[in-house]
Amino acid sequence: MLLSLNVRNFVIVDALALDFSPGFTVLTGETGAGKSIILDALGLLLGDRAEGSLVREGADRAEISGEFDLAHRPELEAWLAENALEGDDGLLLIRRLVDRNGRSKALINGQPATLAQLREIGEYLVDIHGQHAHQSLMRSDTQRALLDAYAGSGSLAREVEAAWQAWQQARKTREAAERRSRESDVERERLAWQINELTELNLQPDEWNQINQQHSRLANAAELLQSTQQAVDLLSESDSSCLSVLSHVQTRLTRLAHLDPRLADSLSLLDSVEAELREVVYSLRDYGSAIDDDPQELIRVEQRLDLLMTTARKYRVQPAELQEKLADWQGQMAQLTAATDLESLSVAESACLARYRTLAEALSGKRRQAASELSERITAEMQHLAMDRARFAIELAPWAEPSAHGLESVEYLVAANAGTSLRPLAKVASGGELSRISLAMQVVISQVASVPTLIFDEVDVGIGGRVAEVVGHMLRQLGQRYQVLCVTHLPQVASFGETHWQVSKAEEAGKVVSRIRPLDEAERVHEIARMLGGAELTETTLRHAAEMLAGSAQPALAKNVQ
Repeated sequence: MLLSLNVRNFVIVDALALDFSPGFTVLTGETGAGKSIILDALGLLLGDRAEGSLVREGADRAEISGEFDLAHRPELEAWLAENALEGDDGLLLIRRLVDRNGRSKALINGQPATLAQLREIGEYLVDIHGQHAHQSLMRSDTQRALLDAYAGSGSLAREVEAAWQAWQQARKTREAAERRSRESDVERERLAWQINELTELNLQPDEWNQINQQHSRLANAAELLQSTQQAVDLLSESDSSCLSVLSHVQTRLTRLAHLDPRLADSLSLLDSVEAELREVVYSLRDYGSAIDDDPQELIRVEQRLDLLMTTARKYRVQPAELQEKLADWQGQMAQLTAATDLESLSVAESACLARYRTLAEALSGKRRQAASELSERITAEMQHLAMDRARFAIELAPWAEPSAHGLESVEYLVAANAGTSLRPLAKVASGGELSRISLAMQVVISQVASVPTLIFDEVDVGIGGRVAEVVGHMLRQLGQRYQVLCVTHLPQVASFGETHWQVSKAEEAGKVVSRIRPLDEAERVHEIARMLGGAELTETTLRHAAEMLAGSAQPALAKNVQ
């Protein structure tokens, strides 16, 4: 709900601070006094285009700020949180600044905001109905949403949209796979040939290092064998071998050990050295006997090395990286194979489409039933608004292709006069008729509408008398569910207001300014009398005005609008 509105230097307003109440508020005043300024200010606050001409003459900038109550509006609080625009609990503050050059700045809860965000948040807050204002009921998405809300199928509509998106994603995945399948035939053939070539190599783990070592042994087998035998001779076989010399030393020191016990440690170490030398000799003999001096094996190893190096050069990698390259190609082939599993992708797409159609057909059924009932109720309400024999209908036209919003489009149609055909609501020519149609619709759908504040700008154009009373009662009735503001020229409508504001203009310091002030009961009588009889108030018009105000408080007209 709108709690307050502050306007500075806007058009002919120098400074204006308004506190709003729940229920039905009327704004009245002479023609040209600026009754629509509040509507224009609210429109600018909620994302209308800014122009430098809106800045009051002599001022550098116009400023508009509004405070809204967020009680029982979890969806709006969620939107604010999602956009990182949270403020104080339960309150929303919006501010718009416009300079003389037409540049503007918007703030939501003190945080910079875009015009798109202002417009989006405005959809949650205010619905303006009038012949000179934007009306959400003119938009096809709003018409569809209201029908779904009236049908109690809002959640089902969201499920349909989610199912449609899932189906579209499945279809795109399948189509992309088909394109890749056609484009990747050559790629798969190339990979298959390369994988086959490396597979036939029968690469072994760490083969490159191992086969290089094997080649080194085979190529130097004679030298390894000769050097090993020489080492064995020097250590053990020759007359002057290390072990012979060591044995001689041990014998002499053993004979002397009884003369000096300190030689025992040296003898112990020599015993260890002898044992280790003998182990070396045994190891070298085993190594020498295992050396393979096979020219044929050397040829085979050299051929294997040449094959690995040739293959590695062919694919521009190191020989040791061939196994890694094979694993990479096998992974690419697996991905291509999985991506071109067209049968499973088609099955998944069909399942998504089937779910979408099931939900969409259920939604269509609810819409058809609700459209018929809603059309009848709105048509009945229009009869009370000087629109005799007018008709309202909701057309559900099948889409050429299923959409995210179901199997059919939703469009509101109106025949405003007898003998005329039904036409889209958006093409109704008369602003007054359009306002009254919107009013009839709002009365009927008020039980499901979610916007807390409704504003009607001159809904009384072209009506009077008893019909004007019906309009006033309708607005009063809407005020039981919403905060309703109405700019009106008719005393019959104004008399039903629970709060009454008078708009006037005057000249101050050589400049015209607009003023808005609330009226008490006595002042309301005079204002209603002025609207009845002009500037010259008589006892008759004052008495008539008092009677109208007294009568508007009675529920006598309720039977005419149910």
